[in-house]
Amino acid sequence: MVNNTKQYFNRENNELPSEKKLIKGLIKDVPFSFYTDNGVFSKDYIDYATKLLLEKTEFEIPDGEVLDLGCGYGVVGCYFNKIYNASVVLSDVNLRALELSKENLLLNGCIGEVIESDSFDNLSNRTFSCILSNPPIHAGKDIIYRMFSEAASHLNSNGSFYVVIQEKHGAPSAVKKLKEIFSHVEVYYKKKGFYLIKCN
Repeated sequence: MVNNTKQYFNRENNELPSEKKLIKGLIKDVPFSFYTDNGVFSKDYIDYATKLLLEKTEFEIPDGEVLDLGCGYGVVGCYFNKIYNASVVLSDVNLRALELSKENLLLNGCIGEVIESDSFDNLSNRTFSCILSNPPIHAGKDIIYRMFSEAASHLNSNGSFYVVIQEKHGAPSAVKKLKEIFSHVEVYYKKKGFYLIKCN
């Protein structure tokens, strides 16, 4: 059995056997289709937490680019380009996920820039009006908290960082950490152990 949980946040996962497939789902009653494969997060269905973030947030998108940080196969990036006509950047360390993101942008009639980057390593000179992440919890707190800290320094002056985390995966401690980094942190939605958090 392929252990996707251990692999989806790794750069090199091409040794995993490919079992590419098409999944479909609705986000705010809008149909989306995505190619997925072994070695990417939530390959069988649109992840519940990601969908919750998109459906339960009233986004105000100022001028500037939107970053799908740790994009996986591109759900957030596709959604923002299709629904908000936003200029989107999709970044991830997972090479297979990045290739799927490129395909899924085309599949959903979307336009976006796809960049291989470990956190913000290859985005050092970029700033964004909106950064969103369903962080790779199993990668460990050091990696997650690095993403939080670097997100703060890559926001425009009026930008916001949105993150979704489960309580059982350390949401309370994540909120505490975020309050050390950002001047304003709000848990604006909480249900069934999921925290939706806005920071700026």
